Amino acid sequence: MSELKTICVYCGTGEGANPAYLAAANDLGARVAAEGLGLIYGGGSIGLMGAVSRATLAGGGHVTGIIPRFLEEREVMMETVSELIVTDDMHQRKRAMFERADGFVALPGGIGTLEEVVEILTWGQLGRHRKPVVLADIDGFWRPLVDLLAHMRGEGFIRPGFEIDYHVCTDVASILPTLREACRAPAAAGAELADLDRL
Repeated sequence: MSELKTICVYCGTGEGANPAYLAAANDLGARVAAEGLGLIYGGGSIGLMGAVSRATLAGGGHVTGIIPRFLEEREVMMETVSELIVTDDMHQRKRAMFERADGFVALPGGIGTLEEVVEILTWGQLGRHRKPVVLADIDGFWRPLVDLLAHMRGEGFIRPGFEIDYHVCTDVASILPTLREACRAPAAAGAELADLDRL
């Protein structure tokens, strides 16, 4: 059992083709600030990444941006965040995001967003953490991934004892309540493991 204080949001550096994605990023950032939570994100100022951070800041929330040095220009690093951490590489970035977050949300995004959320799901599958993960399935964006995970389970590649633990929210309003409820759930004995060096 833990308390939700900070959430890590994975999302795209583009806005996507559907205006609902940008609206969701703005809405989530505003809700994070309104509920007194801290935002952990990838440190960029463009696309959904920039939108969720600006909305959190606009609401008076605390924003920690974590960006690798080689992406400072490509993702247009946001220097106005509450706290900015520049790492040497992507591995350090992802570990820093993991260590500072109590839960994770995947908004729509590209292959980088997919890679980040799948990695955090894998760490959970391997018992390295019990932090909740939410797929923000805005207008069905994550449905293909949910279907793929079901297919893997059906084909015997996700076996009993190695389940993938995640939540699907189809609207922004349900994301933070879902994370809070998941954080309140008692952890299994011996499940509070966060030593990623053992992976």
